[in-house]
Amino acid sequence: MMRPGRLGGLLVAVLLSATGCSGGDGGDGTSAAPNGATGATTAAAAPKAPRVGSCYQLDVRSALKATSSRPAVSCSHRHTAVTVAVGTVQPVVDGHLLALDSTLVQRQIADRCRRAVDAHVGGSLRDQRLSRIQAVWFNPTTAQADRGALWYRCDLVISSGPRTFAALPRKTHGMLRAQGAMSRWGTCGTASPAAKHFQRVLCSARHTWRARAATTLPAGTAYLSTKAGRTADARCRAVAAKLSPKSSKLRWAFEWPTRDQWQSGQRYGLCWTPDA
Repeated sequence: MMRPGRLGGLLVAVLLSATGCSGGDGGDGTSAAPNGATGATTAAAAPKAPRVGSCYQLDVRSALKATSSRPAVSCSHRHTAVTVAVGTVQPVVDGHLLALDSTLVQRQIADRCRRAVDAHVGGSLRDQRLSRIQAVWFNPTTAQADRGALWYRCDLVISSGPRTFAALPRKTHGMLRAQGAMSRWGTCGTASPAAKHFQRVLCSARHTWRARAATTLPAGTAYLSTKAGRTADARCRAVAAKLSPKSSKLRWAFEWPTRDQWQSGQRYGLCWTPDA
């Protein structure tokens, strides 16, 4: 999930910490000390990066923020997020230094975190796209960046509703390879996605519709394109026909990605059918 920019200026702070800012007559990073003594400037050590395997109690609001100060909790207690990867931000793109909140750097982090979560949970690409498992990511705080931090943190969460995360099982590695995983972690709905009061829920919750397939939209498609929508709708009808070959009254729906998902690079939508 992409977030609005909140880290403007952090790159400048990081660069200043890395190169040092010292006064004095010399150009070697030293300055004259009182009483004729000589002292070298020293920079505070960069704060430690988060640890893979750490667990957190996050809510949706906190997960949408660019930084997190929530302390880790014991993974044996209730938690809604687990860190599956930690990496280093690379703000140099095509020879240009970019701010940490720039679109390119944020997309770089988003792509890496999504891949890390997918690799962690396993399963097929179809299962990964149809599950409620999501990736969220965090950057250093301003204070941490001032001290030279350039890490990013990738967390796994499971969306159980529009405003809530599900409690995670103790073991999340390979969870989509487990028998019955999609009946527990798949994407279902309280109604057709075309209905006014439709809400996405876990398939383990009460529901009436289920996301059956993820259909990729053609390259170069404009968001909400009528032509692409008709093509995708026809594919979803074929999914419904395969599920109910003897039915004379097929019901199905194609759902476009949300605008935020589209802007973050998602180019597939979901095919839905009733879940009898």
